[in-house]
Amino acid sequence: MAFKTRITEMLGIAHPIVQGGMQSVGYAELASAVSNAGGLGILTALTQPDPGALRAEIERCRAMTDKPFGVNLTVFPTINAPDYKAYAQAIIDGGVKIVETAGTQAVREIWEMLKPHGVTILHKCTAVRHALSAERAGCDIISIDGFECAGHPGEDDVPGLILIPAAADKVKIPMLASGGFGDGRGLVAALSLGAEGINMGTRFCATVEAPIHDNVKQAYIDNDERGSFLIFRSLKNTARVGKNAVSEEVVRRLSVPGATFADVAELVNGKAGRELLETGDLSRGVFWAGMVQGLIHDIPTCQQLVERIIKEAQDILDQRLAGFRR
Repeated sequence: MAFKTRITEMLGIAHPIVQGGMQSVGYAELASAVSNAGGLGILTALTQPDPGALRAEIERCRAMTDKPFGVNLTVFPTINAPDYKAYAQAIIDGGVKIVETAGTQAVREIWEMLKPHGVTILHKCTAVRHALSAERAGCDIISIDGFECAGHPGEDDVPGLILIPAAADKVKIPMLASGGFGDGRGLVAALSLGAEGINMGTRFCATVEAPIHDNVKQAYIDNDERGSFLIFRSLKNTARVGKNAVSEEVVRRLSVPGATFADVAELVNGKAGRELLETGDLSRGVFWAGMVQGLIHDIPTCQQLVERIIKEAQDILDQRLAGFRR
């Protein structure tokens, strides 16, 4: 059975399951596998070294799937910012019609570039107020990111069980639930709470097609729901990463009064993170990981994972929940 929601209709996908855009993970191998499985795969623009490379990756992904896929473009607050508009132009030139965005208010300049070309904007938010602001500004779909998520959960610390229905009470456009989702139970819960699909990042990292080392995939299995650290809290830029010796050291250093980013820069830089994903050496750096690690027990293909989630969700509706009716 397929679950038909506004998300599946707007994105032209079979199942309301979206793969989040992830730095150094969102390559064509993973995105095409998710799309071929009936979900929405997403390339990560800034994983590519320049806009020309992104154009090539879009073409590579298109050669690997005839299903819809999207591109993530996140606008970071940074001193040496990449040419975001050039990346956006590469997306336009590549004919991509679905873009996931996140980041600072400057992302709205990217929306202004994309919208005239018929691009559907899927924007990630960590607060209801931000979701409403994005809706007013004209984005098409909200991905509401709860405290459980990998990456940046914001500073409000509101978990999905509260954040999703709170957003659903006010947001009128379709909404994806993100943060802590990895199985059919989560899909049914998200739909029950008012979302129309789920966005999964960490769970898709633990798949056969994810272009990361098997040691990292095994770390997702070995870690449980407590297997992550919140770093950069004191810098007001909270990030959730997997538990390892490096992230533990980052937490220790930043707990010292007066500590700054410079005190941990060599531990958390992007080059170190890429090396960790490529070599499987967990001592190299930090890696993104959500609390959903506690629900990850195997490394399936994307096809197997999506099919299992849909079957689990259907069984819950037909058997477990149906059994409660009188």
